[in-house]
Amino acid sequence: MHYISTRGSAERLTFSQVVMAGLARDGGLFLPDEIPDASARLKRWAGLPYGDLAFEVMRCFTDLQPADLRRLIDESYRTFSHPEVTPVVGVGDIHVMELFHGPTLAFKDVALQLLGRLFESVLAKEGGSLNIVGATSGDTGSAAIHGVKGRSGIRIFVMHPKGRVSPVQERQMTSVLDANVFNLAVSGTFDDCQRLVKDVFGDLAFRDRYRLGAVNSINWARVLAQVVYYFYGAFRVMERTGADAVQVAVPTGNFGDIFAGYVAFRMGLPVRRLVLATNENDILARFFNTGEYRIGKVSETISPSMDIQVASNFERYLFYRAGCDAARLAGMMKEFARTGALRLSAGADEPFVAGSCDTAGTLATIERYYRRHGYLLDPHTAVGVAVAERCRESGLPLLCLATAHPAKFAGAIERAVGPGVARHPAIEALAALPTRCEDLPVSADALKAYLSARIEGGAA
Repeated sequence: MHYISTRGSAERLTFSQVVMAGLARDGGLFLPDEIPDASARLKRWAGLPYGDLAFEVMRCFTDLQPADLRRLIDESYRTFSHPEVTPVVGVGDIHVMELFHGPTLAFKDVALQLLGRLFESVLAKEGGSLNIVGATSGDTGSAAIHGVKGRSGIRIFVMHPKGRVSPVQERQMTSVLDANVFNLAVSGTFDDCQRLVKDVFGDLAFRDRYRLGAVNSINWARVLAQVVYYFYGAFRVMERTGADAVQVAVPTGNFGDIFAGYVAFRMGLPVRRLVLATNENDILARFFNTGEYRIGKVSETISPSMDIQVASNFERYLFYRAGCDAARLAGMMKEFARTGALRLSAGADEPFVAGSCDTAGTLATIERYYRRHGYLLDPHTAVGVAVAERCRESGLPLLCLATAHPAKFAGAIERAVGPGVARHPAIEALAALPTRCEDLPVSADALKAYLSARIEGGAA
């Protein structure tokens, strides 16, 4: 299997090359040249433990030697505190897949524990070093840092919007003091941080000189690792209910997590409905309901990882909506960059339904599930559950992705159900740790200068 750019001008690459490249040189995102049909394998895959299932799904897309892939998977998921990695629990009449049992208590660990090891494995064979540049709206940064801290030949530079991530998310990043970790607080929004990443990667001479790599979900390996848990969760729910299909609710801001579900759907997983859930920053929900994708103003909410207007992974989906016509897609993205808007026909013959939930609705959902079922939803997961309650298909089991441990958002939980409820020892330990972070303006030139100084200065 080879990988192509959504914009059609970049060369075809292998999986290992795509892992290291991150963003295509023409500014597009990488996709496999074909999505394998796994329909005939579903019955055999259904009863597999998580690690074995991950091996079977990922081997369809990679050029890694089987023994190497197996080792990387085993090492990655050994860091999780639950033996199932992503267990599925029943809560009332829904099924919740807990994706927060990794080192930073967020779903990003599922992919980033693997990606850090992939980077290190490729570098061990090729030699040299890699300088990772990423942007985070909260959880990606800490998961990426914990995936690569202390790893040989790798530096990581993570930007977050200053004052716009939760205190726990900030401390999970800035309390990592390893010499190869650099935290940057940008005086803007997450969209500003994300734009800086793309600007720097778009300077090909700079990118090549400093061998930049990406950990954001623009990196295909991130998406691939997340595809696995859609299979795992759907299999568990179908086994328990006797159903032959499921619907899955996904809180999303950057479209990476739900796009992984779309890949699983295209592989043949019987997902009849993907419920896309947004908070007040509802650009994605508006697109699926009206056909118009238009940038608005970013609103600060209690689900900060979704406070996004420009979803970087959305381009991958648009490639398929454009009939896999890279030239047409490139034109659409050029128009979007110029006007901040694009339009396609509303609806699709695919499984997406979409809606949004505001802060009041999010808090009410957290309170209701806690009072009725004794189960705490973090505010992002609550958005997904609330929208799914309105958009679910009757009679079909509903799987909701729980994307973070509620203790990461104790302030929101306290508003919903009272103080002292959302706790986790790993989070409580953060308060006593020293931190390190530097401020950065919203400037590609300032970011380049910072990177040059730290890389050429031999840091880490």
